[in-house]
Amino acid sequence: MKSRRLLDYIFVTLKGMAMGAADVVPGVSGGTIAFISGIYEELITSINSIDFSLITVLRKEGIKAAWNKINGNFLISLFLGIFISVLSLAKFLSWLLENEPVLLWSFFFGLVLASIIFVGKEITKWNLGTVSVFIIGALLAYFITELPVGDNSDSLPYLFMSGALAICAMILPGISGAFILVLLGSYKTILDAVHERDIKIVATVALGAIFGLLSFSRLLKWMFNHYKNITLALLTGFILGSLNKIWPWKKVLETKVFGDKVIVVDDMNVWPSAFEGDSKLMLAIILAIIGFSLIFILEKAASKK
Repeated sequence: MKSRRLLDYIFVTLKGMAMGAADVVPGVSGGTIAFISGIYEELITSINSIDFSLITVLRKEGIKAAWNKINGNFLISLFLGIFISVLSLAKFLSWLLENEPVLLWSFFFGLVLASIIFVGKEITKWNLGTVSVFIIGALLAYFITELPVGDNSDSLPYLFMSGALAICAMILPGISGAFILVLLGSYKTILDAVHERDIKIVATVALGAIFGLLSFSRLLKWMFNHYKNITLALLTGFILGSLNKIWPWKKVLETKVFGDKVIVVDDMNVWPSAFEGDSKLMLAIILAIIGFSLIFILEKAASKK
């Protein structure tokens, strides 16, 4: 793993805050932020190092060796940032989502659009295989954004599976974990359980998330080690297909109320000219350009470092 100073870990925490903020917005994936900020593969590798062999290292070599094995400083810095974001910045983003959705989506649309170029540049060889996987990934992500929302379910095995699938989506660039919970019909149950402090349901979902994270990270790590170009092509396709979900101008067809939250469960993309209300076109374009430019500014800053 990389050798870091205190300042480096502060930057990792800031990246975690960006990931947490992105995951709050249905349709935007924290995995995308991890990729464009240059920590994606390290995150997958660090999570993948948490296995039964860790017990042996802990017993024979001690806590420090076990902590170094899992890249503990990196993980704790990153998840601290995610936690801080959920407690603070997430509320502001939720307010923007409710009051200024066009402007918020415009910024993220530009950001995600640029990340397609950013991730695609990492593919060293384009051939029939990578192009085919890219198209499959884009179609699959688009199909997911068009799926109908499921009915609410409180079955514990189903909630375990929901937690596992949602966390897998969260670490995949282009697919939103929060949106997956809405699709599965588990969002309201989990939201109510958190509000009501239902330990049984929260623990079930948490265990599912841990299981999904540890198992899926192994698959991703294996894919990066053996089929890196194919994997990158698939992830790039996922990001492209997700643009359907974050198009700024939409016509709302159906909503559902989950506690104190109103979630759009069916909508239709429209051109700014057909948007009902103020399209805020010029400001939206400016924010999209800022979001698009931000990716390449971050890339240049990272390369200089």
